[in-house]
Amino acid sequence: MTQPPADFADIAGLIATARQQAVQAVNTALIGLYWQIGERISRKIAAAEWGDGVVDQLARYLAQTQPGLRGFTRANLFRMRQFYEAYPHGEFVSSLPRQLSWTHHLIILGQSRRPEEREFYLRMAAQEKWSSRELERQFKTALFERTVLTPAKVSPLARQIHSDVASVFKDSYVVEFLGLPPGHAEADLHRGLLARLRDFLIELGRDFCFVGSEYPVQVGGRDFALDLLFFHRGLNSLVAIELKVGRFEPEYLGKLNFYLEALDRDVKKPHERPAVGVLLCASKDDEVVEYALSRSTSPALIAEYQTQLPDKALLRAKLHEFYVQNASDLEIE
Repeated sequence: MTQPPADFADIAGLIATARQQAVQAVNTALIGLYWQIGERISRKIAAAEWGDGVVDQLARYLAQTQPGLRGFTRANLFRMRQFYEAYPHGEFVSSLPRQLSWTHHLIILGQSRRPEEREFYLRMAAQEKWSSRELERQFKTALFERTVLTPAKVSPLARQIHSDVASVFKDSYVVEFLGLPPGHAEADLHRGLLARLRDFLIELGRDFCFVGSEYPVQVGGRDFALDLLFFHRGLNSLVAIELKVGRFEPEYLGKLNFYLEALDRDVKKPHERPAVGVLLCASKDDEVVEYALSRSTSPALIAEYQTQLPDKALLRAKLHEFYVQNASDLEIE
């Protein structure tokens, strides 16, 4: 077959874009429909005009009068009621992320305990373009609890150069998908991250782009190798990640600072902002981290990796204590 004209690809692109827009339009219409149905059911039940049994009758009626109609079972109709009661204001519903499917919304409704948790996952799922499976995993990793309880530990200079840096990085990264055994070596961690790079990129965040592994850096006639190098589109900067399979030690920052200086002098492009460094350790003492970062002369942060899913029940208990304590502090003020 001869090479098709370049215009063919443009036309194929137009078709793909139109199809995607059509899917989004249908999804938006369905979300609005489910909210409207949920509103009517909720109001009828609240006014004691309907009992739960009427919803059974409605499901049977729809099945009889709308042949081929799917998704309007008794259980789903009650989910629509729950959807409306979670977002009772129509203007808020119209602003819900259009790219999130009904399945996304059901996962968020079913697993969130607080309104702020729902909004967090709505925003993150849209921003990171998580599939429903990826969204399920983020609930399992207790991302909301970890974000509230342990925000990212970053140096003052990192905040000065990149005002939104704390929202880009996490205090801990869950890499249970690597299946690392206890007592693993740094080489095992390194190989595992490269083998499951797609999963690691999802854990890092949508705007991270992989640049290289054991990235060569030459200074003063000597050769060095940076463990992992990424680029973050939002920050418009290189991100150097150094791996440590033990506890964080303050002296690790010296080597990371050295790499960041080399990247800024020899690798960074003129339009890019200064590089950011991440020390990814197996564990860390937060007080030691605070002392180490307080006078750091580089935009750096310290994070830890977790090889198993966190104890979500424990984190939820800590989050409850956190909210109770904050409420008490506000009352005192």
